[in-house]
Amino acid sequence: MFEYLVFIAAAATLIGASVYIRSMFKGQTNPNKITWLMWSIAPFIATAAALSNHVGWAVLPVFMSGFSPFLVFTASFFNKKAYWKLSSFDYICGILSGLAIALWFVTNNPNLAITFAIMSDALAATPTLIKAWHNPETESIWLFIIGVFSPITSFIVATNWGFSEIAFPTYLVVINILLVFSMSKKK
Repeated sequence: MFEYLVFIAAAATLIGASVYIRSMFKGQTNPNKITWLMWSIAPFIATAAALSNHVGWAVLPVFMSGFSPFLVFTASFFNKKAYWKLSSFDYICGILSGLAIALWFVTNNPNLAITFAIMSDALAATPTLIKAWHNPETESIWLFIIGVFSPITSFIVATNWGFSEIAFPTYLVVINILLVFSMSKKK
């Protein structure tokens, strides 16, 4: 019965992404393309690793936490204010994502891939955390508020409470709380 909650959370995530994309085109939000790309790759790696470890519906919010940034990333190419600036953070995130896939392939250990995906995603979040702290008006908070509650549905439908089932959702709750806190600060 509770499996339906992950579908509601998935729909809410899509609505949040739509609101964020709309705010981009209104000039209210200036996304960093690299951050949004990395925010899509890391959850996709974690989703694939969790699925290989037979995680059920609890992985849907993790997948959606990658799919909605992918939508924002794609839409950012139609927004002149979005920017693409490679920094050392971006290279580190890319290396960690590549390392996650390589180590998963070599060791056949999905938990190792999930760990590196979390590290990569957290590093990708750092520039947005800093930007949101200094210029909260450049971000739209709603997608991140939804990002706090959507992964909680993973806990509701979790069946074995193993690392591959709850690690990435736990991380998502924490990072989204930090982002919401940063964006809530008014100058």
